Amino acid sequence: MSLYCFYTYVFLFVFLLINIKQLLTQRKHSPPPSPPRLPILGNLHQLGNYPHIALNSLAQRYGSLMMLRLGNIPALVVSSADAAREMMKTHDIIFSSRPIFRSDEKILVGKGLVIAPYGEYWRQMRSITVLQLLINKRVQSFKTVREEEIALLIQKLKESSLLSLSVDLTEILSTLTNDVVCRVAFGRKYGVDGEYNFKEILDEFMLLLDSFDIGKFIPWLGWVNHVNGVNSRVKRVANWFDNFLDKVIDDHIENRRKRRNGNGDKNMDFLDVLLQIQEEDNIPGFSLERDGIKGTISDIFAAGTDTTSTVLEWAMTELLRHPKVMKKVQNEARHIGNGKSSITEEDLDKMHYLKAVIIETLRLYPPLPLLLARLSSQDVKIMGYDIPAGTTVITNAWAIGRDSAIWDEPDEFWPERFLNSPIDFKGNDYFQAIPFGAGRRGCPGLSFAMVTSEIVLANLVYMFDWSLPSGATGQDLDMTPSSGLIAHRKVHLKAVASTSAAFY
Repeated sequence: MSLYCFYTYVFLFVFLLINIKQLLTQRKHSPPPSPPRLPILGNLHQLGNYPHIALNSLAQRYGSLMMLRLGNIPALVVSSADAAREMMKTHDIIFSSRPIFRSDEKILVGKGLVIAPYGEYWRQMRSITVLQLLINKRVQSFKTVREEEIALLIQKLKESSLLSLSVDLTEILSTLTNDVVCRVAFGRKYGVDGEYNFKEILDEFMLLLDSFDIGKFIPWLGWVNHVNGVNSRVKRVANWFDNFLDKVIDDHIENRRKRRNGNGDKNMDFLDVLLQIQEEDNIPGFSLERDGIKGTISDIFAAGTDTTSTVLEWAMTELLRHPKVMKKVQNEARHIGNGKSSITEEDLDKMHYLKAVIIETLRLYPPLPLLLARLSSQDVKIMGYDIPAGTTVITNAWAIGRDSAIWDEPDEFWPERFLNSPIDFKGNDYFQAIPFGAGRRGCPGLSFAMVTSEIVLANLVYMFDWSLPSGATGQDLDMTPSSGLIAHRKVHLKAVASTSAAFY
């Protein structure tokens, strides 16, 4: 045998070994199906203006577990209740971290809970949030705040109804939820404070948080945000919010000194609670620093204002589109209210149909159609597919809520489906509707959001009859959602409130 033939056989042998190894590896590792991708962009071009809708369309072709490449980021898209249950319940701890993006860290002031990686700091901050701030007893302690803000809302609507003027429900509901959260967090409402109006700054804060950032996915294109002015807007808003929080914290510290022997925690707002935890410093191995306080307050505004007003906005939209459902929920409220000046939170437990209206709204219009992303901490198998460590996971709550394999007539607004149904939205046992997420990373503000949504909607339908301006009907409403993280209505909802004949 010549030396040339020998080397040829060796080369063929090595080539066969490599290919056999690759084939065995492919059989051993089974990645989820994936759509074709482009260089550099990967599948980014397929997301469009409404990623939750585009991803649902792709899932119809490639399956409820689908692997994408979003620029540099490997992303698993979850689009079914079974896959969500396996990720958020069976393997919850593996998917309990968050991907960290510098743009989010820049706009979210301080070190909060929302984007914190899973670990000891996150556990302590979640414990504080769940057991100190958003525990049911604390949520109920703010009943007077909600009642007072709703009374102001009702008075404004009565004034408009006397003149038969249409009202901008989108703006009114956004202001209401902002004022409630502001009083709960700080103990008072803030209007013009310094150079900017607080509401305007908060709106800009949410807009920037909501916007698409190409630098998240393709870091070397991050310069685009310098050119288009986004970075300067982020810096301006973050600095303003940071300075504002410093001022409010300092004011609270001074007020706490003055009332050291006052009412205890009877009238404590969230900031008071956090400052008390900081002062007592009795959590072993953990100290709550000012950055943690700022981050927690920042999270509360990011998670508790736009999301709640969005649910109310879509609920009123669907009630205006479905007069029979509107009449049914009004009859329930007026029967239970029985002529009282308003619906109270004690009445809510009797209002089963109203609760069904809220849950059905959340099914169809989860405020975050794509839940906040998670990150796999180790290799894991989901639904028979291999998911590598470091994979970003996107859960399409909008697709799950409209899955025809789970729901009859999934695109129809039909609250009756939730009457006497064991299905809830808490992600404990049922994952057919998970607008608040589930597992360790589920939203801790669920009870606060629900009681606010329920009591506001109950009073809107109790006190007023509603119609659309200029004789329009529900079918004339533009149902286009906004693009972005939170799915508002694209066009503001305007309606005419008329004081019900039941109150004359």
